[in-house]
Amino acid sequence: MLKKHVELIEHLEPLKLYCKMPNSFFQFKQFTVHQDQCAMKVCTDACLFGGWMNEVIARNRLSFSNALDIGTGTGLLSLMLAQENGIDIDAIEINENAANQAIQNVAASPWKNKVHIYNQSLQEFAPQKKYDFIFSNPPFFENDLTSSDKNKNAAKHDSTLILDVLIDFIKNNLAETGYAAVLLPFHRTTYIETLLERQSLFIIEKMQVRQSVSHSFFRTMIFFSNRKVKLSSVKEMSIHDESRNYTEAFGKLLSRYYLAPSIPQGGSYPTNTE
Repeated sequence: MLKKHVELIEHLEPLKLYCKMPNSFFQFKQFTVHQDQCAMKVCTDACLFGGWMNEVIARNRLSFSNALDIGTGTGLLSLMLAQENGIDIDAIEINENAANQAIQNVAASPWKNKVHIYNQSLQEFAPQKKYDFIFSNPPFFENDLTSSDKNKNAAKHDSTLILDVLIDFIKNNLAETGYAAVLLPFHRTTYIETLLERQSLFIIEKMQVRQSVSHSFFRTMIFFSNRKVKLSSVKEMSIHDESRNYTEAFGKLLSRYYLAPSIPQGGSYPTNTE
């Protein structure tokens, strides 16, 4: 067992993974995310969501003056958006411990004057402005089993925030020409599409994600707008290939953030997708 442990350390050393203890923190190229106080840890699909949002923004040459992150957790998505866009971002987080950790992560980043954390629920948050861009990795699995961990339950399951409330808030607080993006379990795709249509919000791009080429889809990323536009594309992405290495498409999206985008399965970089 000891020999295998040493071999694993030697294998990971060249990849420069700065994780002193399991799931303590993750070092990205331009910022660090500490997460020991957060119920929901940094995970691959959240990183993918951040990279994909920035890619859609850049490819469509969108320009925002401000943005809102709903359910920021560690602050990961706000930091990824700030890295590429340098805009003012408000980020709300209902859990006090997670909000405090997000504040610390932001304070240690190059964008401490750009990202503002609020320890409030969506229902309590009353912005005095409209946002050019609103994004959220919302609580998952409305009708699925919940965790015995109360903090994790609130972070992962929409026991405190249901999709109807989220979409209604986005509609009411999005600028007339604004855009929004959400990350959801794949099985919730049809339902949220119904909500968007009901609120006259229009899907621009949709990305369906699976763990590997041999798996079924497990996440959907949707980018939508307040303006009436035609759906431009529905794409698919596999995180891993047949050899359990990151795919070229995944590596390309995350290359501006990950220190080592080609880490093999079993490494210490974000792999949790629960």
